[in-house]
Amino acid sequence: MEQELDVALAAEQLGAFVQQHPRLVVLTGAGCSTESGIPDYRDAGGAWKRPPPVQFQDFMRSDHARRRYWARSMLGYPLMAAAQPNAAHRWLAALEARQQLTLLITQNVDGLHQQAGSRSVIDLHGRIHQVLCTACGVRLSRDLLQHRLESLNPWLRRVDAEIGPDGDADIEDVPLDAFRLPRCDVCGGVLKPDVVFFGENVPRPRVEQAFTALRGADALLVLGSSLKVFSGYRFCREAERLGLPIAAVNLGATRADASLSLKIEAPCAALCEALVGRA
Repeated sequence: MEQELDVALAAEQLGAFVQQHPRLVVLTGAGCSTESGIPDYRDAGGAWKRPPPVQFQDFMRSDHARRRYWARSMLGYPLMAAAQPNAAHRWLAALEARQQLTLLITQNVDGLHQQAGSRSVIDLHGRIHQVLCTACGVRLSRDLLQHRLESLNPWLRRVDAEIGPDGDADIEDVPLDAFRLPRCDVCGGVLKPDVVFFGENVPRPRVEQAFTALRGADALLVLGSSLKVFSGYRFCREAERLGLPIAAVNLGATRADASLSLKIEAPCAALCEALVGRA
């Protein structure tokens, strides 16, 4: 009962913040999708729960790094593809429908906000459901590539793996010399998920669009992000520079804790479930 009361109180606090700031910009992170079954990266203290993701430079220069990435992705992607929106995604879609949310910036690559009905969305780090040829720029669906990966490497489907964030999986002890990499059908180039890797820059137009929205907003709400990565934290810095109040819902510390007007430590979906009916 005490936990239920805490969630109810937190829902009242968040609901009041939203009502007081009807031109809201929202930034979401991995904690917004954990209750859709997608693991997150960090613990409550902000430390990595597992080895950090592949760096862009390593992926581009190392055949081994690409084998490692695509082998793990082949096992981890089906969970991402099957994930469904949770109450946090639905609540944000309802806020947009009621014109209480001007822009949703997501660090997630799962596309669940769009599945829930959100339309004013910046996919800051791209979408995992699309693949890009780094040589000629042609794009193809990740589902199509999944079929190709499984056809080329049927033996890997028998491997048990712990599923990680963003369509990843842990297969550290599996030798990958026999893993066959698909290439671009058009030019034979290197295929990469159409997402921003660590060590890679977010396209500037996405950042500028978010900054423009903040200049017209009256508050920033962060859901499910520790803000350890600068690509998301920069929007808190900009909101603070503009004098906007910032609220955050996150289990554990965030990089912006000292700047927050409201901090709620609760699972995003459980909290938003109480707000869905009165967005």
